[in-house]
Amino acid sequence: MPPGKVVPMKFITIISCLMLLMVSPLAADCSVADKKALEDFDRAWGDASRKGERAMLEQIYASDYMNLTPGDTQNRAGTIDGTVSDAEKARLSPPQPPVTHDYYIIQCTPNSASITHRNTITSTEDGKSHTSYSRSVHFLEKRSGKWQVVSNASHPLGAAGEVMYLEHEWNDADMKGDVAWFEKNFASDVTNISSRTGKLTYKSEELADFKARKGAMSSAVLHDLDVRTEGDTTIVTGINHVQGRDGEGKAYDRRVAFTDVWVKRDGRWQVLASQGTDMK
Repeated sequence: MPPGKVVPMKFITIISCLMLLMVSPLAADCSVADKKALEDFDRAWGDASRKGERAMLEQIYASDYMNLTPGDTQNRAGTIDGTVSDAEKARLSPPQPPVTHDYYIIQCTPNSASITHRNTITSTEDGKSHTSYSRSVHFLEKRSGKWQVVSNASHPLGAAGEVMYLEHEWNDADMKGDVAWFEKNFASDVTNISSRTGKLTYKSEELADFKARKGAMSSAVLHDLDVRTEGDTTIVTGINHVQGRDGEGKAYDRRVAFTDVWVKRDGRWQVLASQGTDMK
């Protein structure tokens, strides 16, 4: 697979479609510092929820807050009471699997904001590691100079959503030189056709090339993504615009059309095949 997939993709849920519709009018007013502050707010909200800190939760939730998660619609009072009760029960129970939040998409204006992110829970069942994913969508307004949550929804990720986030992970691993990710997520019989040489390689060759690789990517942008799932097979297509320097220090700027094939084995998605084609 060509390196560098980083931007939001075509989601297939109603919630995600709403998010995509909101991106354009909000993006122009949202600085990097604004997004960082909103991510910090979101993480502080999560900490307060886990600890059951009622006073802080009462500041976070707006008076007209509504939880819009299907099957769990609640107002402000019900949400806070339920969160505090869950935290008290958790303190009396065995340690729960940790929940991580990542791949934030944040848009904002001076007085409104939307936050969406992935939630990952990894647990051990019958001696085997099990990972489940969901996505949260939050809508906020600034009232009396402070951000407050006015509505929230969450939903489990389907196969397409899981794989698309794994494409993000693939990019991150490529950028960071994280060979362990490839060892875990490449199927034992994975094949790759290079976009530069057309050479067919297998897992052992891919890992060896990755470990020996020199140079670094400085930018990677993905667009025209599409995902199709049939049973235990998911196919992702798209275009990558990748920039950086090769092992000799020479700058490169490439656009690569790609197809990635994922299969579900042992309860998790793994890369089975990847092919890239340079676009002139």
